[in-house]
Amino acid sequence: MSPAMQALAITLAVALVAAATVMAKHRFFPPDPDDEPREDVAEYISMMVGVLYALVLGLALVSVWETTDNASSHVQAEAGALHQTYLVADALPPDERSRVRAISEQYARHVVADEWPRMAARDDLGSEGWTMLDQLRTAARVPATATPAQQMAAQELLSQLGTLDEARRGREEDAQSSLSPVLWLGLILGGVLTVAFMFLFGIQRNLTHIVMVMGLAALITFLVLLIHELDAPFGGYLGTDTSAFTRYFTV
Repeated sequence: MSPAMQALAITLAVALVAAATVMAKHRFFPPDPDDEPREDVAEYISMMVGVLYALVLGLALVSVWETTDNASSHVQAEAGALHQTYLVADALPPDERSRVRAISEQYARHVVADEWPRMAARDDLGSEGWTMLDQLRTAARVPATATPAQQMAAQELLSQLGTLDEARRGREEDAQSSLSPVLWLGLILGGVLTVAFMFLFGIQRNLTHIVMVMGLAALITFLVLLIHELDAPFGGYLGTDTSAFTRYFTV
């Protein structure tokens, strides 16, 4: 089952559980006239809970969206700088050109095959990638007999490696980022409390009450699942993939 279908199944399941709870409430604890005077107070409190929960949802969505967006930007910048490094190497002396291109291809394969699964699991990436970057800097050094054009190419290559270095650092930070457990607690408890307040209203029509609770429960569940997917910037259905690297290199 695809991640999208899993999310849909979970959302529908939560909505159906909410509907069954409403039906049980009306079956075993039907509303009586004494419930009506409490609706004004219940409506005010429910509104406040809804507003506060909307703030928590907004904060969580902004947080995970920024992390995912930063991850995509860092990956694009890193892959682009590596590709430029590969192209600029064409102007280097033959020996340096071969070494730079070989290490660039090795680095791309390492990122895609080794580091991406680790980032999805939020594991440490190790030092192998940084070692390859040091090897690239060493390989980019041209001899004193190099022509002015080759020396300029070496300077441009070092500039691209600086961009690559910065983007890689950002990617490593993004891979370790995750939503605060406090926010997760607020999302779960706030969602349960918001749906629970729907039971305080003395709505006489069962169908109306069922539709209201089902809709609210389904919407909250969908938003929480969306936050969960965005909280994995290098994994899951909405995470950044390896296409930025595979577009330029065969891995």
